[in-house]
Amino acid sequence: MTSETITAAASGTWRLGDLEINRIGFGAMRLTQHGDALRPGAASSGRGQAVSVLRRAVELGVNHIDTAAFYFSPLRSANELINHALAPYPDDLVITTKVGPGRDPSGHWLPHAGPAELRGQVEENLRQLGRDHLDVVNLRVLGTQSIAERFGALARLRDAGLIRHLGLSNVTPGHLAEAQAIAPVVCVQNMYGIGVRPEQDDFVRTCGEQGVAFVPFYAIAGTGRQAGASGVENEEVLAVARAHGASAAQVRIAWTLRRGPHVLAIPGTGNPDHLTDNVAAGALRLSGDEFAVLDRLHRAQA
Repeated sequence: MTSETITAAASGTWRLGDLEINRIGFGAMRLTQHGDALRPGAASSGRGQAVSVLRRAVELGVNHIDTAAFYFSPLRSANELINHALAPYPDDLVITTKVGPGRDPSGHWLPHAGPAELRGQVEENLRQLGRDHLDVVNLRVLGTQSIAERFGALARLRDAGLIRHLGLSNVTPGHLAEAQAIAPVVCVQNMYGIGVRPEQDDFVRTCGEQGVAFVPFYAIAGTGRQAGASGVENEEVLAVARAHGASAAQVRIAWTLRRGPHVLAIPGTGNPDHLTDNVAAGALRLSGDEFAVLDRLHRAQA
């Protein structure tokens, strides 16, 4: 498939509340990892490329960017890069961020924020992004404990105008039900992909039935998580990729989008060529037979 002329519009659209976005978005986490080696010129070249990738993403029709204040390295922060590259922001750009986890200036993780601390995290995202409100804020959850107090605190910030819409990250169906009893939820962001957490299949369907977007993370990297894909790919994925003249990563994104019209993709990269390919994956249409083969591979990991 020819990637250069394909935009994010090819993936179709979904609405996060009243905000319409293309289903192919961009995850900003990996921007903070690119070029961090301590070598001459690493900081400047890595930063420049990250800014270029963000601007090119918007040129390619990406209007949904996922970020967080805790996405930072010793050299750069994702929010600051987004602000520098894209402000003043396009009217249709939706920036989704996450609160709950925190890191101190040295990068060490802190205990998850309690209800009283969430306002400070929201205000820090506002400051870094240079905005007077946040489009979507996901409460990132650790464990199975109740989220009522923390989600309620975010709902009050929404009522105060600091947040437009609310979502959840790393949650169970029980968490979703608990949150919905407090305020509307527009998205759920969980780890999911071919062969990754097939037990989430029912939850993906439940979100669709309720009009809630399901936003997988690590859909390409899988168990490699922040380190990226392992480089060892399943033959089933490679066979489908060859049939379409596509990459394995593009097939994985296409499979993700095929799970339902409410499923979004937020692949992240600091590489401009990978960005173009990721966006183009929104135009890759798997046949019924190809989807069935990949689905069997997915469920075989259960």
